[in-house]
Amino acid sequence: MSTRSRAVVAVVTLAGFYVVALVVIAALGAATVLAFRSGSGPLAGKLGIVTVVAIAGVVVALWKVARARPAPPQGPVLLRADAPELWAMVDELAVLTATRAPDEIRLAPDVNAGVMEDARLLGLVGGTRRMLLGVPLLQGLSVAQLRSVLAHEMGHYSHDDTRLSVVVHRGRVAIGATLAELAGSPAGWLLRQYGKLYLLVSAATSRRQELAADAMSVASVGRATAQSALREVPVLDAAWDFYLECYVNVGWEVGLAPTSDAFFGGFPHLLAGRAEELAAVRDAPRTEQAGRWDSHPPIGERVVAMDRLPDVPHAPDLRPATVLVPRIEVLAAHLADEVLAVEDRRRLPWPELIPPAVAAEQQRRADSVHRAAARLAGVQRATLGTVLDLVAQGRGEHLARELGIEPGGPTVGPAGERLPHPLAGALEPVLSSALVNGGAARWHLDWAGPATLRSREGDQPELTAWADLAADPAGVEQVGAWLAGLGVDAQAVGQVHERATAHGASVLGGLANVSVDGTDHDVVVLDRGLVLVPCPKKTDGGKARLMGVVQSAPVHQLAHVHRFVSYEDVRTATVRRSSPVHATVELHDGSRIELKERWSGEYLAKGSQEILVGHLRSLTAVEPGA
Repeated sequence: MSTRSRAVVAVVTLAGFYVVALVVIAALGAATVLAFRSGSGPLAGKLGIVTVVAIAGVVVALWKVARARPAPPQGPVLLRADAPELWAMVDELAVLTATRAPDEIRLAPDVNAGVMEDARLLGLVGGTRRMLLGVPLLQGLSVAQLRSVLAHEMGHYSHDDTRLSVVVHRGRVAIGATLAELAGSPAGWLLRQYGKLYLLVSAATSRRQELAADAMSVASVGRATAQSALREVPVLDAAWDFYLECYVNVGWEVGLAPTSDAFFGGFPHLLAGRAEELAAVRDAPRTEQAGRWDSHPPIGERVVAMDRLPDVPHAPDLRPATVLVPRIEVLAAHLADEVLAVEDRRRLPWPELIPPAVAAEQQRRADSVHRAAARLAGVQRATLGTVLDLVAQGRGEHLARELGIEPGGPTVGPAGERLPHPLAGALEPVLSSALVNGGAARWHLDWAGPATLRSREGDQPELTAWADLAADPAGVEQVGAWLAGLGVDAQAVGQVHERATAHGASVLGGLANVSVDGTDHDVVVLDRGLVLVPCPKKTDGGKARLMGVVQSAPVHQLAHVHRFVSYEDVRTATVRRSSPVHATVELHDGSRIELKERWSGEYLAKGSQEILVGHLRSLTAVEPGA
C-alpha cells in the first residue's frame, strides 16, 4: 500500500471516530427533543445535560490537541565532524534502503534507536528527519549489531513509516483527550469502543511495518548478525533497568547522584562485571506472547521471519559501537547534564557514592527492627544493645512476630544442613549498620555483584553467621564480645529514623475514591504501606488521576507530602468486606483508620483491590463473612 493510501486510511479511521461522536451527540439531542415534546421534563433536562457535556468534551479535546506542540528534541547533536564513521555508515544504509539520510543524529539517554520526521499535510509531504541513538545502546552493541539496528530504522524512512506516525500519533492523542473529557458519561463509553478499534488497527499496521524494516537489517549485515542484534537489545534494556534501579536509584533517594561522566560511564563496567549473568539472560528461552495491542511483534516471531529472508554474505565488525563516536564520553556527560534533574543532590564518582548510599539503605532496614525492639522494650529509641538484650531474655520470638516473621528455632535443610535462624535475615542489616556507624567497616562498590562490606583491614565479616548467633540467646554474649573486639559499643549504635519512610518502595496498585475516616481519598498501594491522597472536589476520572499522582513524583516524595501509613505502623487490620473494600486499621499509637471503598471506585491497575486486601489480611485475621 502506498504512502498516500495508508495516509488516507489513517485519516478516514480517525475521522470515523468523530463521525461516531457526532452521531452520538445527535442521537442524544434528538432524544432530548422527543422527551420535551412528550412532556417528560425531568428526563429531558437530564438528557440535555448529557448532550451539553458531550459537545463540550469533544470541543475541549479538539482545542487541546490543536494547541499541543511537540516537545523540542533533546540530546547533543552528532555533527559529521564528531562521528565521521557513524555518518558514513548511515549514508551507506540510506543508499541500501533507497531513502534520504536523516538531517541530524542526536544522542538519547536510553537503550533505544529511533527515527522521526516533521512531516506535513497528514504525512504526504516530508520534513526534517532526525535519528535518535541511545548511549547505552552504543555501549552494549558491536559495530555490526549497531549497523543492523540502524538499517532497521532507515527501513522506516524507506517505507515512509515516519510520515504516517505523525498522523497515527495525533489520532491517538485526539482520541485519548476526547475520552478523558467524557470519562464516566454514556457517550464516553460508546466512543471508548471505537477508540479501541482505532488502536487495534494502528497496532496491526505498526507490526507489519516492523517486519518490513527487519528485512533491511538482514540485507545490511546478514541474517546471523541481524538476529543477534534483535536478541541483544532486550538484554541491554534489562541491564540498563537493573543499573538504574540497583546503582543510580540507591543513591538518588538519599540525595546523592553520580557525576556527569559517571552516569553513563558506569554502565560499561556493569556489562563487563555481570557478563555471566547477562549471558544466562541471553540464552534463556523467550516466553513472549503476541498481543493484539502490541506495536511490535514478539522477538521470537521476528527472528523466525528473518529465517525466511534471503541471507547475504557479511563479515561482522566486532568492535564496540562506541568507536563510531570518538568523543562519546564527553558527549554522554553533556547528555546526562541535560536529562537529569539532579537538583540539590550531591554528585560523586561511583566509588564514593556507593558506600553512603548502601549504608543509608541498610540503616532504613535496620531501623524497622529497632523500632519494633523499642516498642517491645518500652523505650523511646532502641540501640543494638536493646535488640540483643531482647534476644538474650528469650523474647526473640516476640520480636520476630512484631516484624512479621514466622518465629521458631533454627531449621534443618533437605540435606541435613543447619539453616540460619528465621530472625537472622532481619538482624544482618542491624549488624552491618552498627559496624558502619561504629567505624569498624565500610561498604565498597562491586560491579560484579552487590556492594561488599569490608573491615578496616579489608576483610569481609561473616554477617550471616554472626546474625544467626545474634538470633540465639546462647550466642548473644559471643556477638557482644565480637563487637567489642572491633571497637563497636552496642549501646551507642542503633536507631536513626523515628518513623518508617517509603524510600525504596514500589507501587503495586491504587484505588480511587476511597472514604478514609469519612473523607474521600485516592489510595496508592505500595509494597511497604499506603499513601493516602485527598481527592479533589470533582472525583470523576479516578484512574487517570491515580496515574497522574504516581507519575508526579518519586514514591518516597509522595509519601512525604501525603499521609503515609506504613505496614510497620499497623498493629491490626480487620477486613470487613473485600469488594468493595471495607477495613479497619489500628496503629501502634492507638489511632484507627476506617477505609470504605465506594461502589463506583476505579483502579490504577487490574488487581489493585485484591492487592490491598491481601496486604491487610496478612496483618491480621479476617472477620467471619468477609
